[in-house]
Amino acid sequence: MSQTHFSAETHQNLIDRIPHCTGREVSDWLRDLADGPSFLRFDEKVSWLRSEHALSYGHAKALVHEYDLRRAARNLG
Repeated sequence: MSQTHFSAETHQNLIDRIPHCTGREVSDWLRDLADGPSFLRFDEKVSWLRSEHALSYGHAKALVHEYDLRRAARNLG
């Protein structure tokens, strides 16, 4: 599965819409990713969210990207 890159604005718009579209807060989804299977590849995480939680590709990709951004920020801090 190839990674389609979203602009920063598109990414933020997707993240902002996730609670409305899914009924769950972004923090809940990020916790699921942290507690879920330890996939190493980006596309494996996206596929897991899609298959386990029936998320759209765009929302799953935005969540994995957000998870990676926050993890990287923690590691730098």
